[in-house]
Parts: sequence; C-alpha cells; structure tokens
Amino acid sequence: MGMITENMKNIYRETGADALFLEAEFLRKYLTGVSTTDGSVILDGNSCKFVIDLRYFEAVEKALRGSCVEAVEGTEAKATELLKGYHTLGVPFPYIDLARAEALRGMGFTLVDCMPAMKKAMEIKTDREIELLQRACDIAEEGLLRLMPQLKEGMTERQAAAILEYEMRALGADGVSFATILAFGAGGSVPHHETGDSKLKFGDPVLVDFGCKVEGYCSDCTRTFLFGDDKQHEDFKKAYAAVLKAHELVKEKVHAGMTGREADAVARDCLKEAGYGELFTHSLGHGIGLLIHEFPRLAPRSEEILSDGMVFSDEPGVYLPGKFGIRIEDSCYMKDGKVISFMKKTDRNLIIL
Repeated sequence: MGMITENMKNIYRETGADALFLEAEFLRKYLTGVSTTDGSVILDGNSCKFVIDLRYFEAVEKALRGSCVEAVEGTEAKATELLKGYHTLGVPFPYIDLARAEALRGMGFTLVDCMPAMKKAMEIKTDREIELLQRACDIAEEGLLRLMPQLKEGMTERQAAAILEYEMRALGADGVSFATILAFGAGGSVPHHETGDSKLKFGDPVLVDFGCKVEGYCSDCTRTFLFGDDKQHEDFKKAYAAVLKAHELVKEKVHAGMTGREADAVARDCLKEAGYGELFTHSLGHGIGLLIHEFPRLAPRSEEILSDGMVFSDEPGVYLPGKFGIRIEDSCYMKDGKVISFMKKTDRNLIIL
C-alpha cells in the first residue's frame, strides 16, 4: 500500500479527529474511486481501509490494486474492530442516521462532523472529474437529440421519459442522475413536476429536466421547446426570450471571486427587469458532482465564493401557474475565472418541433 494522497491528508487534518469513518456511498466512492452499495471506509493520518463483505471483496480488491487504499474483507463487526484505539471519529453529520450515531457514541466514540472538510475537497474538481462530468453531459445531450424525432402526438410523459432514459443507457450511461422530469403543456409550471400520463398534444410546450451518470458523476440539463406551433404562444415566446437572456448573461457576467448570491442576482435582476421577477421561484443553481445537488449553491442567501474547478448548474426559470413553465439549464464549470458550459450539442434557442 502506498502513502495516502495529499487530498486525503488534508481532509484528515481539517476534520481534526483520530479517524474518519464513512459509510455513505458517494463519500466512499470519492475517497476510493469504487462504488458499492455497502461497506465502510476508515481513514486516519497514515492509511485508508475499505471494509467490504464477501459479495464485493474480490471486485473491490482488484479495483484498488496499486492504489493507496487497502481492501479488508469483513462486515460491520470487522469495521468496529478496526476502530478500536480511536477516540474521536469524523463522520458526515448530514449523511449518518441518528440510530447509527447513537450506536457509535454507545461504543464510547466522540463524533465530529467531517462534512465541512469533505465538502471543501469535493467542491474543487480534478481534471479527471471534469472529464467524467463532460462525458455525462455529452451523453445526456445526445440522448435528448435522439428523443426529439421520436416524440409523437398522444405519447405520454412516461413513455417519452422512458425513451430518453433508454437512449442515454444505450450511449453508455450508468443510469440517470435523478428521476427524469418530463412535462407536457401546463405541467411545466410546477418546477419539479412528477412525470405522469399526460398525453402530448400539438402546440404543447415540452419541458425536460434530465441527466445521467458516468462512473458516478452526474449531468443535469433542462430544455424547453414547443411541439408544433399553433400560433397561440406569444406569452410563452416572450418569457422564453427573457429566460434565455438571463441564462446567457450568467455565462457572460459570473466570474471567480463572486458569491453564490451575486451570481444568482445576475439572472434574477435580468428577469425582474423583464417583468418576470415574481415568477422565478427557485435559486439559479447548485453544485454538481457525485451527487446531483452538491456545493456551491448559487442562491439568494449563499455567501460561498465561486472559484476555478467548481461545477454548478445555470438554470433560471419562469413559471406561470396553470399555463406553462420555462427552464433552460446547463451544467457548467469555472475555468480561468470564467463560466464554461459542458453543454455543446443542443440548441438553447427556442426549438419548434
């Protein structure tokens, strides 16, 4: 086993515990590069151990060969045994349940929150992480381009979502980043609409919010378009132009050193000026990585400072209850102080199918 990485050492030092004890899947994946439904990772100042039961042991051991992480075969009892000798444990407070925390305290451990240290490390993506995120975005966009010609009048939202998810899988995705949101007509006016049995009609606005995973890394994209133009859409087109303007302004004006609040205000002020301020009902964006919602937050109360290597969504929207919803979302990253979009294949201008 090699020395633990500089990144691991930093997380360990920042947490200030005798050892970190991680059971949440995305945190184990972040430190080890391996995804399993169960298992635990124990990180101290010198070593990193991945405790995993027999179902996965062979695959995990093989995946970790040549890395600084040691695979240890065993269940929870084995992990508990390896924790002996430590007094304070760094656990992720937002991602550990109360029963588990109480059990660890019952064994005599003092628990400290390791999440601030994990968050700080995970917020700045490596070149390899950016590569995987780019791949996830490419597949998502390609999947949408394959869905569009297959949309037909009378098709349900569920059927359209199933085609999109199939196409992303066929292109190499590991699965979806979250449950696909597909809304026909007025359904789009609910920002997190539940995909259902509404049927597609000529002239319907279509809102699709979707993404896929590649090696655990998520993409997130939203496109809104019209399924044929019945000439009843002046309000829709006006609002679409305002959302697109706000979306593009973020890429132009947001830069490193700004706070999440200032970034959010770029889009919010633009929509306010166009008369849609009250109808932009959520924040501008969220961090993206191994989780679909990570840090930083681009929101009215976020004081987080944006910097190179951060990945986040740019997703202003306008929602007119009972009529329509419009959201245009790209996954983006910060490089050389500027916002760069991962989305290179789909048009953001209004498409009429």
